[in-house]
Amino acid sequence: MESPYKGKTGLTRLKNALFYSFAGLKAAYACEDAFRQEVWLAIVLIPAAILWPVSGIGRALMIGSVLLVLIVELLNSAVEAAIDRIGLENHRLSKRAKDIGSAGVLIALINVTTVWSSVLFF
Repeated sequence: MESPYKGKTGLTRLKNALFYSFAGLKAAYACEDAFRQEVWLAIVLIPAAILWPVSGIGRALMIGSVLLVLIVELLNSAVEAAIDRIGLENHRLSKRAKDIGSAGVLIALINVTTVWSSVLFF
């Protein structure tokens, strides 16, 4: 069954999408420790990237890499919530899905380290 909000268009759709997006951010911050930690990391790193004397492209890469971590963490948290909604019993496919989501977050964090090191030290 599709959502009754799928047929909305124009400003109504935009308003609903914005409302749901903020609700998702609020839920992730309230319920996901990793997301909360990464938000605080972003609160430190994004202003540092803005204030650091680097090129505009370097600054954009630094900020983008931090935002990518938040995006991947949100997607990982959504996968985990959906898997947990289906069932909490141990299942190899549930484990695989959660592990793959976690691997995505790890790669995004490695990307932050690589980008920041490249911009600042090379």
